[in-house]
Amino acid sequence: MKYPLIICALLALATLGSSCTSNKKFAALQASYTQLQQSNQDLSSRLQASESDLNGSKIRIKSLDEQIASEKANVAALQTALNNCLNSSTQGNANISKLVDEINSSNKYIQQLVNSKNKSDSLNLVLTNNLTRSLSREEIRDVDIQVLKGVVYISLADNMLYKSGSYEISDKAGETLAKIAKIITDYNSYDVLIEGNTDNVPISMPNIRNNWDLSTLRASSVVMALQNNYGVDPKRLTAAGRGEYNTIAPNDNEAGKARNRRTQIIITPKLDQFMELIGKAPETSLD
Repeated sequence: MKYPLIICALLALATLGSSCTSNKKFAALQASYTQLQQSNQDLSSRLQASESDLNGSKIRIKSLDEQIASEKANVAALQTALNNCLNSSTQGNANISKLVDEINSSNKYIQQLVNSKNKSDSLNLVLTNNLTRSLSREEIRDVDIQVLKGVVYISLADNMLYKSGSYEISDKAGETLAKIAKIITDYNSYDVLIEGNTDNVPISMPNIRNNWDLSTLRASSVVMALQNNYGVDPKRLTAAGRGEYNTIAPNDNEAGKARNRRTQIIITPKLDQFMELIGKAPETSLD
């Protein structure tokens, strides 16, 4: 009876041992499976990250390709422009040379004008000084001499030049006109404009319609006196009247009216001298 019991005990021990071994293997397999799952997840995450990096790299490569193409196009355009410049350099050099010549000509012309102006200013200063020194103290009160922009203005008061209410030259004006005529004769390269001016009081004289007539007649009287009495070449003389419209003082008082009633002798370089100078001006147009 002992043997069957021993056999049963051995069988029980064998079964128990086998069960313990299976549990350990299962636990080991379970652990291995879990580890594999984790590794798979890690690999999947790394795969996604790699794919994302790859897509980004493809986008950057495409952008770089586009930039390279654009730069190649720019290089081609620059090369074309350079070729055009090289091809037209001969014509460009010719244009530059012509421009330099024209600039030099213009500079010479400007210098010529400056020299002419300086000469004119110097002559006008001498003319003014000579005339001023020749006038007496009494005459200076009725004579105003100015040089403006290269032109000499000799302004004569009407009460010194003309008889009262008339355009006839007075006797006391003769000596002053003689001195002015000498200056005009000495500087024979100048033209002379005689310009009459009045105040705004309407004229009431026979055969004189208005202040235009009066101012022109007074200027004409001075011209005739310079020509007939003092030998000034009439080709140099011009008579003009400006009526009441060239005022230098208000006409609302007697002092202002007296200043406006004046005759101006304007001495200027001859017009043909300036026209000749202008005719020598260089051409400035480019072909």
